[in-house]
Amino acid sequence: MKIITTSIDGILIIEPKTFKDKRGFFMETYNQNRYNEYGINATFVQDNLSYSVKNTVRGLHFQIEHSQAKLIQIVSGEIFDVAVDLRPNSATFGKWTGIHLSAENRRQVFIPEGFAHGYCVLSEFALFYYKCSDFYAPGDEGGIIWSDPDIGIEWPVENPIISEKDKQYQKLSGLTAEKLPSF
Repeated sequence: MKIITTSIDGILIIEPKTFKDKRGFFMETYNQNRYNEYGINATFVQDNLSYSVKNTVRGLHFQIEHSQAKLIQIVSGEIFDVAVDLRPNSATFGKWTGIHLSAENRRQVFIPEGFAHGYCVLSEFALFYYKCSDFYAPGDEGGIIWSDPDIGIEWPVENPIISEKDKQYQKLSGLTAEKLPSF
């Protein structure tokens, strides 16, 4: 597989090797030993699948005490995936990176603990599959408003569909250290 670094330390784009022929293709979506060789040492304990329609923006989400590393892949459709660095001592604290993921490019993205995560759907719908390094903990959720002008994410969508919960999140500058991910 091919590993591509991004502008934010720890965020990795992964291009798994794909074997194609006239029948279709085969690819290994996860092999712990191989991922460990590339420095991805998270132990994944939960897998999730999300379906969303075009123009949906989900996020920016994180867990506070149960911070999660994530390995993300699109099964069907296309998204613009975003990670925001919330690691307090990081040189890129409050900065974001965005990656186009699709069923066609078969890329994965690894997001370590200490990041807020969100995405928008660019195709008619998307099936979004991801592995997490900690279990979802109700009541431990945190978030940042998707449109925080201080972060300045350039979402490639007009008139986004946003959940009521996501509309209620505040700007990063309004969060105290206790409301940021611990890891």
